[in-house]
Formats: sequence, C-alpha cells, structure tokens
Amino acid sequence: MVKRNRFRRKLVVTADGRGVASHAGSRLLSDLADSVGLTAGLSAAMAPTKQRRRGHDRGDVLVDVAVMIADGGDAISDLAVLRDQPDLFGEVASTPTAWRTLEAVDAAVLKRIAAARAAARAQAWAAGADPGFYVIDFDGTLVTAHSDKQGAAPNYKHGFGFHPLLAFL
Repeated sequence: MVKRNRFRRKLVVTADGRGVASHAGSRLLSDLADSVGLTAGLSAAMAPTKQRRRGHDRGDVLVDVAVMIADGGDAISDLAVLRDQPDLFGEVASTPTAWRTLEAVDAAVLKRIAAARAAARAQAWAAGADPGFYVIDFDGTLVTAHSDKQGAAPNYKHGFGFHPLLAFL
C-alpha cells in the first residue's frame, strides 16, 4: 500500500527575484482549507467512495479542483496549471483521477460534503473570520439558447436566450 503524503514546501517571500512562482496566492487557498479542517472533512466525506487503498486522497483532489476554479480554471484539464508547479502545490491528481472523484459524488456524498463545509466554516468563524454581516449580491446573466419560435424577439444584445437572476452569498 502506498500512502501519499500531501507534502508542500513552506512558502518563503523574498525580494531577490529567485524562486519566483506564478499562482502563489492560490496556494494560500489550499493552506486555508487545510488549516480550517476542510481538506480532512472532505477526505472523510469521500472515503466510502474510494475503491483502491492507494492513490490520491479524494479530499485533496476536491480541494485542488476548488483551487483551480478559484484560480480561473474552467475545465478539469486546467488542473495542469497546479500540477506543473509541484514545489508550490505538491502532487496534484491527473485529469482522469479528478473526473473519477467527481463522478463518485452522489446525493449521500453531497450531504457529507455539506457537513464538512459547515464544520470548516464554523471553525473559521470561531477563529474570528465571521464577518458579522452578509452581503447577498444579485446579478443577472445571459444564457444563450436557440429559438425557433415564430416572432421571437432577440434580447438587448441581439441574441436569443434567458436572463436569469442569480444570488451570490
């Protein structure tokens, strides 16, 4: 059995221009997830879905996917950006491994993930991160859709589709 260790080098900030790494700020998101217990909680939530004893921890994979999205990735293959910097992010799962992890998420796993997120949020807030107030940002977006309806009028951008209102916390 191979037990992978999530080893990441300690970050050191210098002004000498050596050892420069892009996406260093994204590493802080991983470190934050580790420190508030989110990574461990996700690992526990995903543990029943793991079929092999060795390989990547699925909680680590979910954290890497979240960091990749926060860093601007829009496809699972964008994990390559993190994978290409092993000194900064450690060992990052392959694209097929990430897909297997995401495909293992079902309704029961989602409930366990929600509980892990709630526990991590409670730990962060207990440490003083609770803002005390919450801002809900309402925003509309255009979702393009084809329309064969006779007499359908285009939207203000001269396309067809929907304009749902979204709320972000």
